[in-house]
Amino acid sequence: MVLAIAVPMTLAFLTTPILGLVDTAVVGRLGDAALLGGLAIAAILFDLVFTTFNFLRSATTGLVAQAMGRGDETEEQAVFWRSLMIAVVAGIAVIAATPLILAGGLTFMGAEGPVAQAAGTYLSIRALSAPAALSNYAILGYVLGRGMGGTGLFLQTVINGVNIVLSIWLGLVLGYGLEGVAWATVTAEITGCAVGFAIIKWRFDPALRPSWKRVIDRASIMKLMALNGDIMIRSFALIAGFAWFTRMGAGFGETTLAANAILMNFFLVAGYYLDGFATAAEQIAGRAMGARYRSALVKAVRLTLYWGLALAAVSTGFFLIFGEQVVALMTTLESVRAEAGNYLFWAALTALSGVLAFQMDGVYIGATWSRDMRNMMLVSLALFIGLSVFLAAHWGNLGLWIAFNIFLGARGLTLFALLPRRMNEAFGPAQSGIGRSA
Repeated sequence: MVLAIAVPMTLAFLTTPILGLVDTAVVGRLGDAALLGGLAIAAILFDLVFTTFNFLRSATTGLVAQAMGRGDETEEQAVFWRSLMIAVVAGIAVIAATPLILAGGLTFMGAEGPVAQAAGTYLSIRALSAPAALSNYAILGYVLGRGMGGTGLFLQTVINGVNIVLSIWLGLVLGYGLEGVAWATVTAEITGCAVGFAIIKWRFDPALRPSWKRVIDRASIMKLMALNGDIMIRSFALIAGFAWFTRMGAGFGETTLAANAILMNFFLVAGYYLDGFATAAEQIAGRAMGARYRSALVKAVRLTLYWGLALAAVSTGFFLIFGEQVVALMTTLESVRAEAGNYLFWAALTALSGVLAFQMDGVYIGATWSRDMRNMMLVSLALFIGLSVFLAAHWGNLGLWIAFNIFLGARGLTLFALLPRRMNEAFGPAQSGIGRSA
């Protein structure tokens, strides 16, 4: 069950960077550096805005999985409709706020002239996809809550596949350039939304359809919004941690900043497949909570942890052995290569340092223990900021990398330490198993 969810979703997550490479390559072939810069800035702004709503996917997964564990298909449908309703309203709000997002974002990023014009063109068009894009979060959340990893892979492949094909066709073949790439994204999100909605609607049992009164039940909506709020704060805190790392690294000069940016890709690559196992943990943990079945939750925690540790160890070993060659492929600057080599060990270690955080996030999302996830993230972020200032003052960029690994480890360890208590509260004191041995 773990592999049936994790493997397809790992492949699905890997389609995202491929899409980014294709879009960059298409715009890069237009022969205008300003267009490429505008695309990069607009993509960052759009990702920041959409990170705000990423909770729609996670919260929906946990609540659907719990309803599935209880055997309550009517509530599964109700959770989906609630999330979809929030997604559409939020998407319309994003479209309405686009002028403000554009003005504030371009000022913050320092974009001017042709670069700002290109970014504004791309963002104005792509914002039109917001209702469909956010609806895709709700759709994917439902699909993963049901443990339908293959369907999740199919939907992500449809969205990114259509986007890639249309980006090349509209951007290069028909000559619409940057506007063509933006319209390709809009079309892809709408296509994915339509296909996903059709699949989910087709599998719904009309006899178990929830009443509108149940869908808009105040208590249920407040629970969903509370989960959403906690996960949103956790996501912003995580982004703040990465932003702080970059800010601290910038203080050591351009060469160190470039080396850190290259080495951070070691962690990001590991994150693609660790996210796959975190997704499996979400579904199985949520299903076990809904069924009130402690043994299933214990086994889900153990299996996803074992798989995650094994793959993280492989990742760390790979980058320790081949890291210098990977860095050499990513830059031709000898100074940057040499600087990256000084911190290669600590960058390679991030996969092992962070694996428990990925896995625990999955368990806590599935169990809908979002408040703990939020609180431990804030504690870990405060620890990271304090340690990074202290260690960097003594050891420079090495101290920053050590603090970053501690930050990743602290996130997972604090949640893992809380797990026995939360399980005992949910199921009663354990006679044996993870309630005592975790």
